[in-house]
Amino acid sequence: MGWILLLLLLALLVGGAVILRRSDWRRRWVTAPLFRHFKRILPPLSRTEQEAMAAGSVWWDGELFSGRPDWSRLLAYPKPALTAEEQAFIDDKVSRLLDMVSDFDCITGAKDLSPEVWDYLRTQGFFALIIPTRYGGLGFSSLANSTIVARIASRSLSAAVTVMVPNSLGPAELLLHYGTEAQKDDWLPRLASGEAIPCFALTGLEAGSDAGAMSDQGIVCRGEWQGESIIGIRLNWDKRYITLAPCATVLGLAFKLSDPDHLMGEQTDYGITCALIPTDLAGVETGVRHYPMGQAFLNGPTRGTDVFIPLDWIIGGWAYAGKGWGMLVESLSAGRGISLPALGTACGHLATLTTSAYATVRRQFGLPIGRFEGVQEALARIAGLTYQMEAARRLTTTGLDMGERPGIITAIAKYHMTELARQVLNDAMDVHAGRGLQWGPHNYLAFHYTGIPIAITVEGANILTRNLMIFGQGAIRCHPFVLAELEAAGETDEEQAVSRFDGLLLRHMAFTGRNLLLALGSGLTLGRLERTPVSGASAGYYRQLTRMSRALALCSDVAMLTLGGSLKRREMLSARLGDVLSQLYLASATLKMFEDEGRPAAELPLLHYALQRALAQIGAALQGVFDNLPNRLLGWWLARLIFPLGMHYRGARDRVQQQICRDIMQPGAMRERLTQLCYWRPEDSDAVGQVELAFRALVATQPLEERLQQAQKAGQLPAHASLSSVLEQAEAQAILTPAEAEQLRQAERMRIAALQVDEFAPGELERLGQ
Repeated sequence: MGWILLLLLLALLVGGAVILRRSDWRRRWVTAPLFRHFKRILPPLSRTEQEAMAAGSVWWDGELFSGRPDWSRLLAYPKPALTAEEQAFIDDKVSRLLDMVSDFDCITGAKDLSPEVWDYLRTQGFFALIIPTRYGGLGFSSLANSTIVARIASRSLSAAVTVMVPNSLGPAELLLHYGTEAQKDDWLPRLASGEAIPCFALTGLEAGSDAGAMSDQGIVCRGEWQGESIIGIRLNWDKRYITLAPCATVLGLAFKLSDPDHLMGEQTDYGITCALIPTDLAGVETGVRHYPMGQAFLNGPTRGTDVFIPLDWIIGGWAYAGKGWGMLVESLSAGRGISLPALGTACGHLATLTTSAYATVRRQFGLPIGRFEGVQEALARIAGLTYQMEAARRLTTTGLDMGERPGIITAIAKYHMTELARQVLNDAMDVHAGRGLQWGPHNYLAFHYTGIPIAITVEGANILTRNLMIFGQGAIRCHPFVLAELEAAGETDEEQAVSRFDGLLLRHMAFTGRNLLLALGSGLTLGRLERTPVSGASAGYYRQLTRMSRALALCSDVAMLTLGGSLKRREMLSARLGDVLSQLYLASATLKMFEDEGRPAAELPLLHYALQRALAQIGAALQGVFDNLPNRLLGWWLARLIFPLGMHYRGARDRVQQQICRDIMQPGAMRERLTQLCYWRPEDSDAVGQVELAFRALVATQPLEERLQQAQKAGQLPAHASLSSVLEQAEAQAILTPAEAEQLRQAERMRIAALQVDEFAPGELERLGQ
């Protein structure tokens, strides 16, 4: 029955295409009624949503929505690389900073970075990463910004947040893109030198993700300023959750601007506007703190009562009054695409380094726990997801360094890389078990584990980002025709609108029909006939991703056509379509990094894991779409069209996961790739260094252990005696030299030391403020 319906649909498409060639008949009897229906089912868009749609750019996400991504274009994007100056800064100044930082001391002491660290950050350019050199900044690339934040975050989330805020959404970012020359000349040198400490206040009691709900008001009026009567703005605000607000000297403020007396012009309500305000101005309140998840970075509320400022303190001047939301949405690319994904990736590198080492150091039943398949499953997931996060970090910063402002891609990066960080930290805690639960300076996971929910919550809560933004805005921004159709529907001249809509309709129908036919063809051939830019082990993945790009385009058209404006409210359904787009992006990034690095054979298990997982996630998301379309017959038909031979994506095979575990439990290029951002010192006083040095000692002595085991099997040495006794007898029988026996003793001492947890004497925790 399903195949008969499919053939009838194809016949209607072909017949319709012939009939619709008559333009006069088509416009009167087809286009005009469809246009009126389209206007009725349009999702209502708020002003903030419209401004968000207009902000930023469409980049690789547009290719993924096209149904036929140009993989050659992806592979031609520049390979990310740090400049010599950027690398030197990381090797020297970042390393010195990390030698100074101790999360445990900060959190149990002043609940703040030390004065020495604050001074170092100010004077060494850490608050000036994005400010051009002509203003005294460093002018670093997005890749360098990301790498610096990630490197710091592997040691301390509190230090990383302190560094990332001035270099992401904040006064410097907004000034660079929208500020007047006078504003840039005034503020950027002070921000670069650390003389001015910035923060940006957006979130309020009722306004979080819904910025349009903010109650903070600015009224244009006359007031007294430096002894003169001028036209300015009287502000009242109440903001919270503002990072660096307790210590900021300049406040970037978002508020709703109105001009009831029309002192600026005929307009009354301008909408969201951004201004710069020194915090020592009369009426400005800062200084008190929140205490998010026990982290040491400064965060708190700010309030203002009857604060009067000149009009030219609006960022960009008068011309940018009411344009604040569009400015913020574009600027969020820095936070969403650089800083928060860097935090997530850092958690992956830390978890991979420490957990692979601990799985070698920790033994049960006489074996390293990394040899047990239950542990291997978690280890493989940590490594595979870290590889994917590193790839997405690199591709996203590549786009930003190319001058793109891809709002949907940065939303994907923020959402998935913080969620993947939560997953890898959960897995790392499971493997460490009791070792990961005991609070103290030896616990290298605890502060990251408690801190990652902050990254998940800020700059667009993850639930909102997944359910409303990635597909809700992505479907309109990235689709080849929908945004243009929306613009046509908004025209006041209906005849002109219908004429414009007519051309779009024909092309949209051709787009959908092509995707329908090719989706069926790909399904019947399992994608084997799709083009691929490469050969070898990765070629099949390009074919399957092309196939799933086509499936996304087709399912999106069907969902928007049948549900119209109600699709916006069906967040579970639209989120699944967003998951398809997200996994296509993450998979694309992984393939790009694999090619950029010369297709290293050592990384093939990681590539297989990441791509097989992504395809399985896409398959599950599409199945959720099929099962939950209101029209069940339509869902059944789509499933048979896209997967006529069944859905065969199943995730990574056991043998792939086992190979990954073998590789990351040995020093080598693959392990280096997944841990290079993680900072550690080669000394016992550093908790990460202690477990890593024990790991390396055990790997180095593995041939000696195997020699002992062979002697035990041969009956030359006792099987169940203590290690010290076995080593004494091995020396006596010349099975080991004295130097070899001592090497094993030292490795065992390091192993036992790495397993220790913190202990506190009675009253000591109270003295530490815990």
